[in-house]
Amino acid sequence: MPSQNTLHSTEKLQKVLARAGLASRREIERWIQNGRIQVNQHTAKIGDRVSTTDKIRVDGRQLSLQSPPQELLCYHKPAGKVCTRHDPDGRSTIFERLPSPKQGRWISVGRLDYNTAGLLLLTNNGELAHRLMHPSYNLEREYAVRILGEVDNAMLKRLHDGVLLSDGMASFKQIVDAGGSGANHWYHVILTEGRKHEVRRLWQSQGVTVSRLIRIRFGPILLPKGLRSDHYMELDSQSQKTLLQVVGLNDSPPSKKRRARPK
Repeated sequence: MPSQNTLHSTEKLQKVLARAGLASRREIERWIQNGRIQVNQHTAKIGDRVSTTDKIRVDGRQLSLQSPPQELLCYHKPAGKVCTRHDPDGRSTIFERLPSPKQGRWISVGRLDYNTAGLLLLTNNGELAHRLMHPSYNLEREYAVRILGEVDNAMLKRLHDGVLLSDGMASFKQIVDAGGSGANHWYHVILTEGRKHEVRRLWQSQGVTVSRLIRIRFGPILLPKGLRSDHYMELDSQSQKTLLQVVGLNDSPPSKKRRARPK
């Protein structure tokens, strides 16, 4: 069983393993439910707490609980890639083009749909990823969306005030006309949650079609103008510090800035 030694402070098992860079808290909870984790030779349960004196194994391999050097990547995802590590349909994944982190593995901060392009943040800090995705922090997501169809002021008001979707009410926090000509017109929209296909579903509820969708901002981080599609860069120290601050985490020394291109 997990250590009950009061001389050592304890934390929830999934939080400790996420901070060590293994995966997000949600994924680690699935590992626990599937019996993949042992603490002191006992199968772990949801709610277990551990300390630095406990011996933890995942799939029989003993772990080091030392937190990895924090890394944060900004990736310009193209349409036509999935955000999972392995796709049963054999489609290309974002992880095929990314470098290996110094320790742990990349955890994507949310996902973008197969046909959605734009900014995707990745980190080896599971606790940071968890907080950035948690709805309690109300981090804004901003998208550039190209609409095919007639849009009037009444429609924009409905999208701002709220529309009933299959999973509840939804709305855009802000809608800005971004111009365009002909049948297609661009808008910039902002929301503070990440429900599946939410931007597309909101527009489609009004009888128009989303012909292109690009995420251009996540929280305080903008998609860099010079970052080409399917390329990545490591966030600079100030951007890392800002992200940590907005979710209440202390700063840690960032690694050197790195730029790379896919081969």
